[in-house]
Amino acid sequence: MTDEIIFKYFTELNEEQQQQIVGLGKLYGDWNEKINLISRKDMEHFYERHVLHSLGIAKVCKFKPQTQVLDVGTGGGFPGVPLAILFPETQFHLIDSIGKKIMVVNDVVSTLKLKNITTQHIRAEAVVGKYDFVLSRAVTQMSPFYLWVRNKIKPGRQGHLKNGIISLKGGDLTKEMKALKKPFKIFELKNYFEEEFFETKKVVHCPIA
Repeated sequence: MTDEIIFKYFTELNEEQQQQIVGLGKLYGDWNEKINLISRKDMEHFYERHVLHSLGIAKVCKFKPQTQVLDVGTGGGFPGVPLAILFPETQFHLIDSIGKKIMVVNDVVSTLKLKNITTQHIRAEAVVGKYDFVLSRAVTQMSPFYLWVRNKIKPGRQGHLKNGIISLKGGDLTKEMKALKKPFKIFELKNYFEEEFFETKKVVHCPIA
C-alpha cells in the first residue's frame, strides 16, 4: 500500500506536507529494520494501517490553530506524527514510557522538520500541564485511561468537538464504554474510508466538561 492512499482522502495537502507524507515510508522502513517497531505484515500496509488510520481523527475533528494536543503512548509516533503533518499550526506533545520509541519519533521529527511536535519519555500520569485534547491509539481500556488523563484537559472547544479524549479503537466497544459511565460518541471510520481494514475501526470522543 503506497502513500497514494493518503492523497486519495486528503486532497488539500500542500507540497511540503505531501513530501513529509512520502518521507514517512522510508523513515519507518529504515527504523523498523533496526528495532522492529511495526510487524512485518503491518509494514506492508504501513500507509493504510498506521498513517491513514491515524488521520481518521482528522475526519471527525479539525483542530484549530494553536490547539494543544497530548498523544499518550505514541509508540513510534501514531497518531501524533501524521496529524502534526496535517495540522502544522497545532501543537502536539508526544509521550511514551519506552525510551527507544521516543528516540525514533525524535529522528522522524528532526528529519521531516516538524516544528509543531515536542516529545517526552514519560508516563501519562507524570505529565505536567493541561491540553485541549488527549489522543490515544490502542493504549488501554477507556475507564482507566480516562482517570489517568482527565485532569490534564482544559475545558472548552478547540476543534469540531469539545475538548476531551479522542481515541482510536476497534471491534465491539459495548462493554468497554458501558464501564466508563461518562458521555461519549463513537464515529465509524468505515463511513470515511472504503478499505476493508476500517470496517471495525472507530474514533471515540469523550468530552471533558
